Amino acid sequence: MTEVLALEVKGLNKKFGSVVAAKDINLDFPAGEVVSIIGTNGAGKTTFINMVTGYVRPDAGAVQMFGTNITGWPPRKIVSAGLGRSFQIPQLFEGLTVWENLMTAAVVGDHDTHFLAPAVRSEYEQACMQLLEKLELTEFTHMLPHGLAGGTRKLLDILMALVRKPKILLLDEPTSGVSEQEKIGLMEKVLQAVQGERMTTILVEHDMEIVRQFSNRVLAFVAGEVAADGTPEEVFSNNIVIEYVTGGV
Repeated sequence: MTEVLALEVKGLNKKFGSVVAAKDINLDFPAGEVVSIIGTNGAGKTTFINMVTGYVRPDAGAVQMFGTNITGWPPRKIVSAGLGRSFQIPQLFEGLTVWENLMTAAVVGDHDTHFLAPAVRSEYEQACMQLLEKLELTEFTHMLPHGLAGGTRKLLDILMALVRKPKILLLDEPTSGVSEQEKIGLMEKVLQAVQGERMTTILVEHDMEIVRQFSNRVLAFVAGEVAADGTPEEVFSNNIVIEYVTGGV
């Protein structure tokens, strides 16, 4: 029996005025892959992620998650269906502690978050604590986000995407704004957290060192199209990618 794909996009197209942001994108994402999306600013990476996560509706085409057509669904419904997303600029509740941020993210999608049954609340609390322990962040539990270093703020945003145990995790520039000393450790912690879950992980990333070290597969976007799709070695040796994306880096 053929395994159902974690994510499948068919014929995605999107224009903003005269600008083509996505042109006939067709991609399959099996469960458990770690995929990096690369490309210059304006290449269509963010538009693609926004279409997958419901923030932008495609002009044509479809997005399927585990065989279900989710095209046009609102972001919250897509999150509840099993897709988690972190953002380039961490989306944190600055007036809440780390623990309160995680608990707030955990209950997103429940119909009545103010009157959670004790068993449900206990389940969420356990999930939050497990993540904090796994990523060695328990010392920050009662801190407010403004007191955290850049890398820790990024991790908190990613944990907020992970706490509901999604089947697909989209990370928008997870190492942007993170110091050289922190970035490798950050990615190691994140991928350690998803190991064993067969979680499909998709990174939008400008740091080629991170892409080379942590990806099974790389997609290179150029002018709204997928110019190359393959292993890091295959993509980084592609002439179009060298000319329009990496410059040979």
